[in-house]
Amino acid sequence: MLKYVNTGVVFQEIPDEVTLSINISNCPCHCPGCHSQYLWGDIGTPLTSDEIDMFVHKCSSDITCICFMGGDAEPTAVNVLAQYVHQTYPQLKVAWYSGRSRVPSSVHKPDFDYIKVGPYIRHLGCLKDKTTNQRLYRVNRQGEFTDITSRFWKK
Repeated sequence: MLKYVNTGVVFQEIPDEVTLSINISNCPCHCPGCHSQYLWGDIGTPLTSDEIDMFVHKCSSDITCICFMGGDAEPTAVNVLAQYVHQTYPQLKVAWYSGRSRVPSSVHKPDFDYIKVGPYIRHLGCLKDKTTNQRLYRVNRQGEFTDITSRFWKK
């Protein structure tokens, strides 16, 4: 069962979007140097469609996107919630930040508008660093990826 620890409205995770970021616990990746080690434990509140409804009700006029931060222990459950968001709130985009190097084959990519993949590797940096191994992709309805990572880099 997916559980979340906290949420926040953020402006930097997805370019050109005001994003409700949902931090999911029980992360199996355990990246060295992780800035969110508190998310390694199986803690928090079950993340259900009712919780999504509550979040959207609280900040629907403020957000354009919902981003699932983590959920790598249960990617199929993240996919089910992405489908729910798209079906119930078609005006919202859906993003997923995964610490894995690849999107699992069980995930239906077109259910997402954005997917970030890649573990945090300290010496390579995060998305804002040109040396990063992490990539943020825009996903089209056919499930094809366009790499938009460079949108984070200062010109």
